[in-house]
Amino acid sequence: MEQRITLITLGVKNLQRSKDFYQNILGWKPLESSNESIVFFQLNGLQLALFPQESLADDAGVEADGKGFRGFSLAYNVRSEKEVDEVVASLEAKGVKVLKQPQKVFWGGYSSYIADPDDNLWEIAYNPFMSLDVNGNVSESID
Repeated sequence: MEQRITLITLGVKNLQRSKDFYQNILGWKPLESSNESIVFFQLNGLQLALFPQESLADDAGVEADGKGFRGFSLAYNVRSEKEVDEVVASLEAKGVKVLKQPQKVFWGGYSSYIADPDDNLWEIAYNPFMSLDVNGNVSESID
């Protein structure tokens, strides 16, 4: 199996509310392949899909309760601590729930956590040990 991720699908309680968050708050553009049942966003080399939670659970053959901490977060890495502050301030001004204000963290970086409408965790982070190319793709780590 090749080392890659091609699609991340978030099970959401209200598809339109989540689409509005990603489209109108984060400023992302849905792909033309999106429809009333699923929304796709093109990211750097992979896609994010929003799909109704009940439908996703049914497709996977699991319960749809989605209770408690889900055991993962998504990350949006930037190029500086200042950029973390700017992104988080902009999102907070738009009413986004900030779970952790930007701060230095134990591993040597600087980060904050926000939540989308379904409380999926997004880390907004500057990692001084990670390089981003001009398109925001992760390149080899800085040694």
